[in-house]
Amino acid sequence: MSRLLGRLLAFVLITAGLAWPGPASAVAQNNAAAITRAMQPGWNLGNTLDATGDDETSWGNPRITRELLANIHQQGFKSIRIPVTWGQHQDSAHTIDPAYLNRVREVVGWALDEGFYVLINIHHDSWQWINTMPTDHDNVLARYNAIWTQVATAFRDTSPKLLLESVNEPQFAGSSGDDQNYALLAELNASFHRIVRGTGGGNSTRFLVLPTLHTNADQGRLDALNAEFTALNDPFLIATVHYYGYWPFSVNVAGGYRFDATARAEMLGTFQRLTDSLISKGIPVILGEYGLLGFDRHTGTIEQGEKLKFFELFGHLARTAGVTTMLWDNGQHFDRTAAVWRDAELFAHVSTSWRTRSGTAESDLLFVPRSVPVTARTITLNPNGTGFTHVRLGDTTLRRGPDYQVSGDRLTLSAGLLQKLTTTGGYGVKASLSLRFSRGVPWRLDVISSDRPAVQPSAGTTVAYTVPTAFNGDRLATMTATYADGSYAGPHSWTAYKEFDRAFSPDYPAGTIKLTPEFFAEVTDGAPVTLTFVFWSGETVAYQVTRTGTTVTGTPL
Repeated sequence: MSRLLGRLLAFVLITAGLAWPGPASAVAQNNAAAITRAMQPGWNLGNTLDATGDDETSWGNPRITRELLANIHQQGFKSIRIPVTWGQHQDSAHTIDPAYLNRVREVVGWALDEGFYVLINIHHDSWQWINTMPTDHDNVLARYNAIWTQVATAFRDTSPKLLLESVNEPQFAGSSGDDQNYALLAELNASFHRIVRGTGGGNSTRFLVLPTLHTNADQGRLDALNAEFTALNDPFLIATVHYYGYWPFSVNVAGGYRFDATARAEMLGTFQRLTDSLISKGIPVILGEYGLLGFDRHTGTIEQGEKLKFFELFGHLARTAGVTTMLWDNGQHFDRTAAVWRDAELFAHVSTSWRTRSGTAESDLLFVPRSVPVTARTITLNPNGTGFTHVRLGDTTLRRGPDYQVSGDRLTLSAGLLQKLTTTGGYGVKASLSLRFSRGVPWRLDVISSDRPAVQPSAGTTVAYTVPTAFNGDRLATMTATYADGSYAGPHSWTAYKEFDRAFSPDYPAGTIKLTPEFFAEVTDGAPVTLTFVFWSGETVAYQVTRTGTTVTGTPL
């Protein structure tokens, strides 16, 4: 945002009476920081009250119960973000359906009774109708103001442990550029601030949460939000951003199937910008959503060990930066019916990162080929400030020397150990070793008996096409697609590496690799496409498919 725009914004807010007069209180700023710290860690009640259907169950989650909230509190969460989509519950005069507003009040009341800090917002309205503000300014602002007038009034005397968030992931369509986007968001945030404060009572000093544009942590977004905080000069404000990681890794596209140096650097840069641009200036930060975007399709889109390394480092950086984190959970993590974590190993790494670091390794997969003599294998450890201690197999502690050796950060498993672990016939996981460190969660290392995968010819349609595959214990990491001239085929034509689950996906029990209709929709008719299946063992297998109308044929190369 230009300096001129920032100064103009400050002048407009102050002269309009939307900024607090006088210097912000350092004590209150500390209180904002203190309440933010007290909210760590947090959890999102996603895809429920924010669902855009008629009912909170319309996106497949069960109805919220007090027991669900109690279960979440027992998992160690101190705060809960309750996303709310209001638009479909407003009439033509923008009045919110009283029954729906009462339901939100009921859920908020339960959460407060359970001891949570609670955060509610305006959620999917952001892309449903608020984004038309550049071309429908007055109507959007009137509707937005009507929501906050009713919500702020309804919660005026609620516990101060309730926080209000102006809007989720604000975005604008058809604007003239970022300067206009920043100005529109500042107008929404200022109007939200004025309305809530104007209702008095507990809202006079209620903590309010303001997002960046797109709730993104790029430098320009942070600078623009900083200017808003300066202009409003209110000590009871907290900033929020979201984090879903380096995009190619977050969805497994463009070869980003590993949590590599690029993905780590992107994460480190995000937290450094938050520290430099907000936290160091006394503005506390709530990371209102975090996770991996691929989880929205399937939590296996990113390989287990790679995602564990992502969450371990994320938790460490958030903890050391003093950022409060709120796990995005739309039902894919905590089973709201069975009251258990669908991936207990993942949650163990996430929850442990709230307190300390855990050691990891370059991979959680060690492939031992059946077709060649077994040899010793070495993997690189990532102690992350811990100390490696030992290796266990079930309840047995393995012997340093005969079973393994450690030199610096290199762990070598002996040929004798691997031979013993893989003597039984067949392919697949033969043993799960537990690598132990001086603190944190042990690292699971699966020892897998495998051989080179094999594929077979196949015929099908663009709607239903699979490649018969003998995985032979191996696992698919990614796939490239190119034409004969070397150009890229399929979606994301700027990269040879296609998106996992969106263009292709393995079905291990069925022994197939599925190519999706979305993939064939962007494949040239009659042009052979060379596919390279890249496996976690390092093996690659080439295959050629040709689409002719709606018919697809394929053969190994």
